[in-house]
Amino acid sequence: MPRYVSYEQREEFFGLLCLGMSLQAAAVAVGVSVTAGRSWWRSSGLVTPVMSIGSVGGLPGSAPPRVPGVHGPGERPRRRRALTSEDRAVIAVGLLCECSCAQIGAMIGRDKSVISREVDRNRGPDGSYWAPVAHRAAHERRRRPKGFKLLSNPALCRRIEAWMDDGWSPGLIAAVLRADAGSNMMERVSHETIYQALYVQARGGLRADLHRQLSLKRRQRKPRGSSDGRGTSLYREAFTIRQRPAEAADRAVPGHWEGDLVTGTANGSAVGTLVERSTRFTILLHLPGRHDAEAVAEAMIREMSKLPEHLRRSLTWDRGPELARYRQVQLELAMPVYFCDPHSPWQRGTNENTNRLLRHWLEKGSDLSVHTAEDLDRIAATLNARPRPTLDLQTPAQALAALLAKPAAA
Repeated sequence: MPRYVSYEQREEFFGLLCLGMSLQAAAVAVGVSVTAGRSWWRSSGLVTPVMSIGSVGGLPGSAPPRVPGVHGPGERPRRRRALTSEDRAVIAVGLLCECSCAQIGAMIGRDKSVISREVDRNRGPDGSYWAPVAHRAAHERRRRPKGFKLLSNPALCRRIEAWMDDGWSPGLIAAVLRADAGSNMMERVSHETIYQALYVQARGGLRADLHRQLSLKRRQRKPRGSSDGRGTSLYREAFTIRQRPAEAADRAVPGHWEGDLVTGTANGSAVGTLVERSTRFTILLHLPGRHDAEAVAEAMIREMSKLPEHLRRSLTWDRGPELARYRQVQLELAMPVYFCDPHSPWQRGTNENTNRLLRHWLEKGSDLSVHTAEDLDRIAATLNARPRPTLDLQTPAQALAALLAKPAAA
């Protein structure tokens, strides 16, 4: 009956080979026959023939180590090469000896970043690194042609399309898939894979018109550009953002809001947006017919009066004329209103990002007056049910419900 051989014995066998011992001596040292050692060597995936390991021992070319960029007499500069099975054997032994990536890299003449990436890619679920397994995995990854993952998984495509139809970004979809699928790589894709399916011809897998669900609705990629500022100050006597309490800036305390208008064609129609900074919960203001200062103040007071007092701590707004009646808002809601600096929309970053997401429903260049109050409530509910990476994939509705439950529990 064959004798059981432990995993540790095999690891020791390959380690001794990498340290320079002959195959025969390494087999005797770990307590197995030379025939068994040769069999391990053949099945390990290493391409070096057994006969190349002689009585002196060691892997061919293992000493002295090569230095990157330095060539011997008559040698031509070598092109960048992939890691060999011998390299991976040295990496495995180096990790076993607790060598650093830089030390292992010096042994095989590679940069420490190459070693770090190799270990990260091929480390097992338990954190171990075994050279033959790593070499086989690398070989499979290099196989060409590579199939596009979305083409072979129609069910995953349908999930992505449904989420994008609800206004989810590729980045958010990738984060949710990563959280749901865990280590199941076939059920998760990166945001770049989704963008390639939308923008690269012949990739396929997703609907051809799905790019229209992106926030910018572009058919092809464009380089990032700068954004313009907005407006100048009309509120010299009002509170400025520098006077806003620190608790609002660090989002430590809920109840601090940011607001603005999303406008339609030629600024003829508008919808008011209010976003709570810590939970990202969104309220939409219905402004039928007009969106002047009186209409905005009336709608804001009506909607925010529904909130408990501890969730009405402050409001930060842009310097547009639509909030000229800010004193009325402060008085009715017992809530200070702060204004951003001129040309500084980034000071209301949470609201700016939310307005970008809302453009999925409230499109630029469209007539926003066609949306009823019920339509806006539905849009807000959909957005508030969308998982947010900034909330660890919790939804704004869940975050706000937790805040509202605290006083009741007390």
